[in-house]
Amino acid sequence: MRIAIIPARGGSKRIKRKNIKNFCGKPIIGWTIDIAKKSKLFDKIIVSTEDKQIANVAKKYKAEVPFSRPMRLADDYVGTSKVVVHAINWLQKNGHQPTDVCCIYPTASLMQVKDLKASLKHLRSGRWEYIFSATTFDHPIFKSFTKIKKSQPKIIFKKKISVRSQDLEETYHDAGQFYWGSVKSWLGEKKIFGENSKMILLPRWRVQDIDVIDDWKKAEIIFRLMKTKKVIY
Repeated sequence: MRIAIIPARGGSKRIKRKNIKNFCGKPIIGWTIDIAKKSKLFDKIIVSTEDKQIANVAKKYKAEVPFSRPMRLADDYVGTSKVVVHAINWLQKNGHQPTDVCCIYPTASLMQVKDLKASLKHLRSGRWEYIFSATTFDHPIFKSFTKIKKSQPKIIFKKKISVRSQDLEETYHDAGQFYWGSVKSWLGEKKIFGENSKMILLPRWRVQDIDVIDDWKKAEIIFRLMKTKKVIY
């Protein structure tokens, strides 16, 4: 049994009610549920939330909300893995036997079916504990700096700041869309970003972390562009 678990708590701070905020015509979590359903990969699509309004929206878009997430798993400091483990444990206690579980973030409106399918294929090979979406940094992190006092820069990687960009090692980051893993890996609390995981690389322009309103606006622009079907991705 393959399960999609969408963790969607109600207490987002920087963008209020982010997970059900209107995004190009409907709640952003609605787009995410639609993509998961369109993939036809999942026997169940479950939203884990403590929030009644989010639960109602999720049900409207035909996801299941079979339990209310405990408040101890709904604060700012609880990692996503613990939420997934809770959902798996609930399923097992209630007569279900999931084998592969995909954690999908509720704001993954730019996610593509082909990436979900490709990732599952890699997971089923048995070589990997997790498969997750990633992309490259759009600027070399080795040329980054922090800010001190009155906007004064403090170089982080002093030995590499003068190295040509093309001579620096490529660096990657989590795309924040989906994470496939076997039930064994999730329950064993294996490291998602460990040596036994595989990245599915996405083009940078199709990845947008959504933390502040500027991120939201940019994501909507990308989403609308993708919907025109005038770009190849």
